[in-house]
Amino acid sequence: MSEADLASVGQHFMLGLRPTTALDDRDKRLLSDLRPAGVILYKSNFHHDLPYSEWLASHADFIAAVREATGREKLFIAIDHEGARVCRTPPPITRYAHARSWGDRSGQVGAAMGVELASLGINLNFAPVLDVDSNPQNPVIAARSFGPTPETVIARAGAFIEQLESNGVRACGKHFPGHGDTQVDSHHELPIIDATLDALRSRELKPFAAAIENGIGMIMTSHILFKALDDALPATLSRRINHDLLRTELGFEGVIVSDDVGMRAVSTMFENEDTAVQFMSAGNDMLMICPHWTDTERARTFARHIINGRRTGALDRRLLDRAHERIEIMLASTPRNDVRTLSDDVFRRHAQIGPLFSGETVEVV
Repeated sequence: MSEADLASVGQHFMLGLRPTTALDDRDKRLLSDLRPAGVILYKSNFHHDLPYSEWLASHADFIAAVREATGREKLFIAIDHEGARVCRTPPPITRYAHARSWGDRSGQVGAAMGVELASLGINLNFAPVLDVDSNPQNPVIAARSFGPTPETVIARAGAFIEQLESNGVRACGKHFPGHGDTQVDSHHELPIIDATLDALRSRELKPFAAAIENGIGMIMTSHILFKALDDALPATLSRRINHDLLRTELGFEGVIVSDDVGMRAVSTMFENEDTAVQFMSAGNDMLMICPHWTDTERARTFARHIINGRRTGALDRRLLDRAHERIEIMLASTPRNDVRTLSDDVFRRHAQIGPLFSGETVEVV
């Protein structure tokens, strides 16, 4: 199998870029060979020690190099931009406090984020968190959630999504079927949730069902084992959760993307050569792999396994075709945003919308 063959399944990948502010040669080769449908930017892909005009010019060159390497006219350029510690961008991009603090201003915050992210060439935000903050011992969600009840999350997340997308940036709801009731961080180990199916339906699933009803185009799954749904596999790999629950029961017809498969909750599972085929067979569309936890060159191996699965019949070709179609449909309706300068007045107005955050941000949450 030649490297050129990898691009035949490249649309099924969301690739994190190495921690550089100019496109790394290894990333350039990987983007050229794989031609992924999306890339995700992190804190280290931006200059944080330069004036706005200078880092923006460097960023424009970076985005142009990414586009040239992939050779794709339509491409997801994504980021995690939730507010508070989950903010990758340097000043003067507005750093809002956590989602819990926005209250009934979530729509205004969404609009401001949309304007600012679009000005960076970004067209996909891995937000909002649709998890219900139901467990006070949760070490990773907490105030990233809009609130402790499904009703609060539905109302505030709905306004955020509408306004973010009205300003040129697609939303992705996460972390299906709900990360709010965990007591461990899936970046480091596999959380297990013992809640009954009735409890999940009455709480965790409601914000996702509402977002689906309102037409959200992408949902991210969680690296969590939900015993009532599948006592053997985490949501990332579970056909019961992705196909039977998310697609069939909740009627989701959009793109399902994984959280980073290098995270410790599932990283060892993806060492098995059959796992990439299992991932696609579960009803997923895009596999995310980022350099913080693992080597993104592994994407080549995952792609080869998907191609071999298609060739041998271990992976239903029709299933791959449907996944490809869902991705292409979303890409077609996702704007291509050009990098541009925003005025000081824009940033001043945005800073008045909601509470701001002044603490340290993190590379990955």
